[in-house]
Amino acid sequence: MQILDGKAVSEARRAQIKTRAEKLHKALGRRPGLAVILVGEDPASHVYVANKIKACHEVGIESFEHRLSDKTTANQLKITIASLNENPMVDGILMQLPLPKHLNSDEAISWISPKKDADCLTPENLGHLWSGKPITSPCTPTGVMVILEHYKIPVAGRNAVVVGRSNIVGKPMAHLLTSADATVTVCHSKTKNLSAELQRADIAVIAAGRPEMLGKGDFKKDAVVIDVGIHRKPPGPDGKSKLCGDVRLKELDGIISAGTPVPGGVGPMTITMLLENTVRLAELYGK
Repeated sequence: MQILDGKAVSEARRAQIKTRAEKLHKALGRRPGLAVILVGEDPASHVYVANKIKACHEVGIESFEHRLSDKTTANQLKITIASLNENPMVDGILMQLPLPKHLNSDEAISWISPKKDADCLTPENLGHLWSGKPITSPCTPTGVMVILEHYKIPVAGRNAVVVGRSNIVGKPMAHLLTSADATVTVCHSKTKNLSAELQRADIAVIAAGRPEMLGKGDFKKDAVVIDVGIHRKPPGPDGKSKLCGDVRLKELDGIISAGTPVPGGVGPMTITMLLENTVRLAELYGK
């Protein structure tokens, strides 16, 4: 089994992003800017935001962090987003999800200017994506496609199965695979006999959101398995907590041809594509 090292792919891609960011710095007289909005005290979200801000600095992108309390009202969040939409130093806006339950994520996303939508979540930018004329591209699904391209894994003409149908991963993942000429099946919680569907997959992208739900017996010989899931296990006897994905990858050694680990697979690529989207928005609309 070949391990598809997303961290290595990410480092190569970030070198290109850094070059583009430096060119923009000279052209605009400022660095490309990414604003990150974090509402509430979710521990995982705080870790993700810290990693994104660190990555920004590494490639020459200015970061603007806005931490709001879990008591933030919809109107307060709307005002914050509006101010960032008007800020000429900000090229991209990322709103860390999930939001606290009293806030409507779809409504809040709609307040972000499409010209500053660094995660390709606004209805307008999704429309551009679906019409085949993307301005930005969804970070995680695009990161998966970059991994496949980097390792020269053919997509055209192959059977692909996507497990999960979220607007952030599953649906755009299916679209990108279809656009690359794969024959795509989307599975979800109501799919009858998921293993039978996966047994037909040359490429399987798993974004089910359930820790280690799939393993030996679920995939056909020589399939390529991309694990998008990320979960933290309860602490073991040593008191340490480890990360895991939706797939029990070790069980698949000698069965599948290639797979992504967790951590170190798709995760680094998600952040990298966020950086790339920010630079692209600066190239298109920066002043």
